[in-house]
Amino acid sequence: MAPKQACHGQDRLADAIATAHDLKKSEVGKILDTLASVATKEVKSAGKFTIPGLCMIKTRLKPATKAGKREMFGKTMVVKAKPAKTVVKAFCTAALKKSI
Repeated sequence: MAPKQACHGQDRLADAIATAHDLKKSEVGKILDTLASVATKEVKSAGKFTIPGLCMIKTRLKPATKAGKREMFGKTMVVKAKPAKTVVKAFCTAALKKSI
């Protein structure tokens, strides 16, 4: 299995953290990958994960929709039925809102 390539934003974040704390960029990249895997595991099991001072990630159950005709933008459209699904949402914390 080929290693995952870091996206441009994660690369810049790892570089900034590495320079601020005198660490190697590769070590910081591994730490960020670990954070992502821990967050994924927690959101799957508990439904909620918070990165203190930054954001909260939680899941929400979107209910199923029935098939039928709906009025959208002044036109009647036929809509297919959709099953219920779980969506992931992220919200910034109050500490981040106050700092901006």
